[in-house]
Amino acid sequence: MTDSLDALNKKLDRLIEAVSRLAPPPVPQTDLGIADCFVWQADAGFLEPVRKVNRVDIGLIRGVDRVRDILLDNTERFASGYAANNVLLWGARGMGKSSLVKAVHATVNASDKLDKPLKLIEIHREDIDTLPKLMGLLKAAPYRFILFCDDLSFDHDDTSYKSLKAALEGGVEGRPGNVIFYATSNRRHLLPRDMIDNERSTAINPSEAVEEKVSLSDRFGLWLGFHKCSQDEYLDMIDGYVRYHDLVIDPEQLRAEALEWATTRGSRSGRVAWQFTQDLAGRLGKPLKD
Repeated sequence: MTDSLDALNKKLDRLIEAVSRLAPPPVPQTDLGIADCFVWQADAGFLEPVRKVNRVDIGLIRGVDRVRDILLDNTERFASGYAANNVLLWGARGMGKSSLVKAVHATVNASDKLDKPLKLIEIHREDIDTLPKLMGLLKAAPYRFILFCDDLSFDHDDTSYKSLKAALEGGVEGRPGNVIFYATSNRRHLLPRDMIDNERSTAINPSEAVEEKVSLSDRFGLWLGFHKCSQDEYLDMIDGYVRYHDLVIDPEQLRAEALEWATTRGSRSGRVAWQFTQDLAGRLGKPLKD
């Protein structure tokens, strides 16, 4: 009898162990105090801390002085507890939109004016419809948060933009006072132009149809435009990178190689300037600073 009970207990133990392995792992509990930057993992429903943020010093972002100052002022006011706007950074590719958001966040936290650090949370484009859930987690936290979505845009038949509209300003609760939303996009209205035009052509009331589509961008109080840089601005970006990373090269040779690089790429931008700098450092055998 005892042997039968022992055998039965062993089978039950194996069954319990097998069922335990099938159960989903527990959701990690986020400690908001361990980092200043996080990535929202929507499926698991937690914030993953980022130990080392991929960003550049704000002084290396050239050619966008006016929008840099506006974004910095808006962020400083929000971090200090004052009124501030959601921000849409839109325009030319590679001109430092996302880099500026991360650099401004670091600059604000480097000041000694804040009692608590400002937190930056990245949310992926495909997780926009989980914004209400994320805001629910943040509204009672003792910090202030920038929710940041890089390269935000919506395609045909994509209705998740309605979730973003409600999360930014609409809904019963509205946006929590300790949360602000920054997004970058190549599109000023976040939606394809032909999508807006199609709505206009097929609607009974064309103006109302267009209003529905463009009203998403209206939820952003600040629109900061980024435009293609001039040749002088492009060369100034490269000069800044070369000095910062202590790369030694003849100025005339640097200018000639930088212009040739831009010509082969068919464009001039901050991204192209940084890619040239990486290539130059590799050819010179010099490591780049962190």
